[in-house]
Amino acid sequence: MTVLIFLGSLLGAMALGIPIAYALLASGVALMWHLDLFDAQILAQNFINGADSFPLLAVPFFMLAGEIMNVGGLSQRIVNFALALVGHVKGGLGYVVILAACLLSALSGSAVADAAALTALLLPMMIKAGHKREVSGGLIAAAGVIGPIIPPSIGFVIFGVAANVSISKLFIAGIVPGIMIGIGLALTWWWVGRKEALALPQRKTRAEVWAAARESVWALMLPVFILVGLRMGVFTPTEAAVVAAVYALFVSTVLYRELKLQALVRIFITAARTTAVVMFLVASAMVSAWLVTVANLPVQMVDLLRPLLDNQTLLLTAIMVLVMLVGTAMDMTPTILILTPVLMPLIKAAGIDPVYFGVLFIINNSIGLITPPVGTVLNVVAGVGRMKMDEVTRGVLPFMAAQFAVMFMMVLFPQTVLAPLRWFY
Repeated sequence: MTVLIFLGSLLGAMALGIPIAYALLASGVALMWHLDLFDAQILAQNFINGADSFPLLAVPFFMLAGEIMNVGGLSQRIVNFALALVGHVKGGLGYVVILAACLLSALSGSAVADAAALTALLLPMMIKAGHKREVSGGLIAAAGVIGPIIPPSIGFVIFGVAANVSISKLFIAGIVPGIMIGIGLALTWWWVGRKEALALPQRKTRAEVWAAARESVWALMLPVFILVGLRMGVFTPTEAAVVAAVYALFVSTVLYRELKLQALVRIFITAARTTAVVMFLVASAMVSAWLVTVANLPVQMVDLLRPLLDNQTLLLTAIMVLVMLVGTAMDMTPTILILTPVLMPLIKAAGIDPVYFGVLFIINNSIGLITPPVGTVLNVVAGVGRMKMDEVTRGVLPFMAAQFAVMFMMVLFPQTVLAPLRWFY
């Protein structure tokens, strides 16, 4: 009965068009009434405590770093470097998209920011070169969701806080899976475009490649600073976000000199608005998470799936299918905040490494950003690229299938995720 009240109130509020943050609060209030615990003071206290978290300070600073990188020329130089490296091969612009997405994801950690930048910079070039508009848009959308997987990642920060898992270990464990997804996209792009007969652009000279590398070196140094700093214990993931924002600001204003000081106000406002949405969601979800714990829903979930606890692979497969279905109707952040408190007791009872599960969970939620009908990144690519939503949806399907295939391969072979942790810890 408790589960029905929680899900019924949440889904009912969403069906009425109520924003997800308020729907979470409504489901929390419904649970409080059902448990005879309603107290406005408890509600307010849990709401405030939900956002009162030091690790969550990483969110606004990574958001700010992403905005500065797009305006300050770092993203453009990353794209130029990728063009110089692989732009001349058959289907080279597609490989440029994938390579640039992997490099950009190591800078911002935001799928929306990466997808917007790649669409604005590369979609017109791909269409002009003769690639199909829908396939090009689909590839850019699929490549954009690598952002929350390769560190630094806002998704890992939110999951780490909600699940009480080491964010540093999540960052390190996301490197190899992110690269594997990039390789999966490259193979799919080769398969999709193998019959295209397009004129190949001229190969860049070594001098031009070296010049592009020199131009982008300051942007490429940022992920190195972050990973080395985390490994050496110089700073925490939250402090790494501050380092990323300050570094991006310094490079954009002093070295590249493309970011004017008067543009900072607009950048700060944009980052603040995005952060406000995320933090309000987090605070609202923490109210529901507290009540879910009080109502003993995690224990009920463990009892429900107890027959699968002895088979970790089967259990993870069932959970991944569940998250896939949820991802078609819900955005990444609320999905993490709603499902994490419910699933973590199950993961612990089955003896599954929480870092391993966290990486799979974030990968699945990232792919959910391109699953229709509610695909945030699909909407971004369609809006920035001035395409119809159904065009982008058709184009993204083969790439989305490849990403899910890579994810389920990681379910079968856990060492693809866990091996990097042995190198760093």
